[in-house]
Amino acid sequence: MICPFCAHNDDKVIDSRASDAGRVIRRRRQCLACNRRFTTYERVEELARLTVVKRDGSRVPFNRDNILRGISNACGKRPISDEIKLRIVEEIEELLYREFEREVPSMAIGTLVCDKLRDLDEVAYIRYASEYHRFKDLGEMAQEMAELRERVRDVKDQQKLFDDPGAKS
Repeated sequence: MICPFCAHNDDKVIDSRASDAGRVIRRRRQCLACNRRFTTYERVEELARLTVVKRDGSRVPFNRDNILRGISNACGKRPISDEIKLRIVEEIEELLYREFEREVPSMAIGTLVCDKLRDLDEVAYIRYASEYHRFKDLGEMAQEMAELRERVRDVKDQQKLFDDPGAKS
């Protein structure tokens, strides 16, 4: 590593720690020539980049910030922490990279976001769905809200009624 202060090419690592959910390694280094300290970050280079195929057929590079922006807008002033929003974005990104090799339809991304928001917060879901589904009128939105009201939801931390046959005891 080249020292940013004296351009010497000899240093020692003082401290290393993972950050950004283990995707980045932060290293504190000390130059052996000038004894000044500096920090470096090591990230895994993304080899397989996804391309998003939009509704109009155009293609753009995948950008997780667009998902985060959409979720943040939908959540508005709802009591949803930034950590939860980031976790949703990471889960969606992981699913996309696992399921698609090169190209992903924007509809698939929107569906994943809708599914996550529906389970998280119904108001945020309706806000997002109104843009994603492009409701033509209030009737379509009312129908979506009625379906949302009628759906069966699992209660958080509720014990399962039946044992999972695939689970080992």
